[in-house]
Amino acid sequence: MFRGDRVLVAGAGVTGRSVAAALVDMGAEVTVTDGDPERLAELSVPGARLVPGLDVPPEGTSLVVTSPGWRPSSPLLTTAAAEGVEVIGDVELAWRIGRELPRPPVWLAVTGTNGKTTTVGMLESILRAAGQDAVACGNVGFAVLDAVLAGHQVLAVELSSYQLHWSNTLAPLASVVLNVAEDHLDWHGSMAGYAAAKGTIHDRSGTVVHNLADEWSTRLADEHAPEGAARTAFTLATPRSGELGVVEDLLVDRAFVADPVHAAEELATLADVRPAGPHNVANALAAAALARANGVPAHAVADGLRAYTPAAHRAVEVGEAGGVRYVNDSKATNPHAAAGSLHAHPNVVWIAGGQLKGASVDELVAGAANRLRGVVLLGVDSDVIAAAVARHAPDVPVRRLLPGDDEPMTAAVSAASAMARPGDVVLLAPAAASLDMFRDYAQRGDAFTAAVRALTEADGVDGAREQHHDGG
Repeated sequence: MFRGDRVLVAGAGVTGRSVAAALVDMGAEVTVTDGDPERLAELSVPGARLVPGLDVPPEGTSLVVTSPGWRPSSPLLTTAAAEGVEVIGDVELAWRIGRELPRPPVWLAVTGTNGKTTTVGMLESILRAAGQDAVACGNVGFAVLDAVLAGHQVLAVELSSYQLHWSNTLAPLASVVLNVAEDHLDWHGSMAGYAAAKGTIHDRSGTVVHNLADEWSTRLADEHAPEGAARTAFTLATPRSGELGVVEDLLVDRAFVADPVHAAEELATLADVRPAGPHNVANALAAAALARANGVPAHAVADGLRAYTPAAHRAVEVGEAGGVRYVNDSKATNPHAAAGSLHAHPNVVWIAGGQLKGASVDELVAGAANRLRGVVLLGVDSDVIAAAVARHAPDVPVRRLLPGDDEPMTAAVSAASAMARPGDVVLLAPAAASLDMFRDYAQRGDAFTAAVRALTEADGVDGAREQHHDGG
């Protein structure tokens, strides 16, 4: 497979490196291109030819494998398509390579605007509790192609809308769209385009799972579920036949049981779900549905959820001073994620701002107005959030940091601390991307954590304590 083929890899980042190395090992003639000559020069893949800034595929190219961040409108990709050269992404490549293995891996696929990483982490833990050779991969930092080549038998795959856009034969055993809210509209062009990319996760799925509380999730399942696919849903209410849900303090399955009309099976308790909060209970139910589709017994769901360790920068309490708790939810990079975090606390001083990517914040601010003690804003789109606060929470004090402020996160934490009262939470839930001020959301979260620790240490408090709380 691919031996002797001329393949162009678009992008020299982590994904491009993984793809190029795999294709060279398989005997393909590989060219890698990137608009950043320095990043391209840092690529270390013996046998690959490096050519910066290509807008036209080299002569004889039979396939282009693009990194997920490249837009469909990129000149190289549009030219390739016009010349009849197939363009796919790394996920599609991993799927095709996996199908050629003596024992192809099982794919359990997760997408959605928010909760993907938490869900695949829970799913991986549940699968391992059942004794399965499983790994979380995809958009979580471990490339799905590397997971396939490593020989893992069950893949808990997080898929972004970018990755799904470039996949055309992917057929997971089971799939879920957790939720859909405004995000990445600058890349997809519209909410409809963004949602449609998410929905393609179901196009060839064996079991289609959807969220009854999310209109888009249900709609995409209806529109994209293939004929003959099994269907199930999850809800935070009492489940009906064919659903997973919550009864009192129990997570319950009425889908993957012998008699779903008359029987139910207890999977776990609410206390088994961490971080706590309704949105993470929903994530746990989604993970359980996918795991149950792959034959996982009920006891492994509880065991896996208890063993799961939440990822960093997702509703992590990083310190407390003067009766005020400080929570880092830097991963809340869009309004939908920030809403979940804000609604986990009754009284919040909110640190927000960054790149909104075209998303509206009016619904977010209106829904959280009665929880806000104060708002501290930083970043390129802080004026948009400030205007929304003025419309929907006019009595809430707002502090906007100026672009020239030194150490902006330190200034933000200091300003938030001055607004907070004992019992309040100072919450970093930006509702926006970070690239206008930071390398990524992780660096933004680290900056918040460092500023809080400096504050709490100055107050004589151990700021090194970390504990997971609701939100994110």
